[in-house]
Amino acid sequence: MTEADFIARLRAIATDPAARGLADDAAVWEGLVLTHDMIVEGVHFLPDDRPQDVAWKLVAVNLSDLAAKGAPPVGVLVGYSLGDAAWDAAFVEGLDVALRRFGVALLGGDTVRAPTGTPRSFGLTAIGRAPEDGAPTRGGARPGDQLWVTGTVGNAGLGLAMRLGQVEPNETCLAAYSRPQPQLTFGQAVAPHVRAMMDISDGLLIDAQRMAAASGCELGIMLEAIPLSAALLAVRPDVLDTRLAAATAGDDYQLLFAADPAAAGAIREIAAGLNVAVTAIGHAGVGEGIVLTHRAQRIAVPERPGFMH
Repeated sequence: MTEADFIARLRAIATDPAARGLADDAAVWEGLVLTHDMIVEGVHFLPDDRPQDVAWKLVAVNLSDLAAKGAPPVGVLVGYSLGDAAWDAAFVEGLDVALRRFGVALLGGDTVRAPTGTPRSFGLTAIGRAPEDGAPTRGGARPGDQLWVTGTVGNAGLGLAMRLGQVEPNETCLAAYSRPQPQLTFGQAVAPHVRAMMDISDGLLIDAQRMAAASGCELGIMLEAIPLSAALLAVRPDVLDTRLAAATAGDDYQLLFAADPAAAGAIREIAAGLNVAVTAIGHAGVGEGIVLTHRAQRIAVPERPGFMH
């Protein structure tokens, strides 16, 4: 059973309005935003990744969901599988660093001891305060809206290839893979100006597909507009295959959002004030799914548009 199949079955029992039909990044209940993500060894991190980096990633990927809701974080609950004592101690050290960095309280959680040789797996529930005007959903994009993305995409995917020894390493891409930076401050500031927002966890294209489906409209993306870092371009030339690889790589944890074109000035002003790069990469239109173009030429959506469970 795929993740989509499983979630479709869960929707039959997730009937509380707070669940938002399981079509969003998080639940919104009584003024709180609630999200839970898990990471698994061999799927979301490598067996030889530093435990401090694994702890950082566990915190960051959950806080990224809060960023997409414009929600200041309040605290977290951690689910942990005990194993090697030295590894566990280093994880706690990294967890402390991450929580202090983002100003988040550890409120509790649970521990278990997994059988020897079982891949490590961890879960974290993050709790935030919903914005007074309401938390943006994935499903608010409307035809005519501009589509935006923060930062650059593809660095973390290339960083993973570097960790696997497939590409000569550079510091920028390795850091993007091991220490993602959730866009909390920008998400909170821009939330009143957007119609839909989500974070890019599984890849720009697959997450844009999810926004399009939730919004009931088509999202057109100009591949040549997708922002790529100088560090990525130093390794891979700026060709169509490079852009498709970047747009389908996961672990970016940037924000994808749709807004009325009239909000463009406010969005750029907020971004400039916070020193966050933002790029308009397309528009919403009538239809469904995503449409890709490259220099005004339509191209096929890749069969695998991002990471799929």
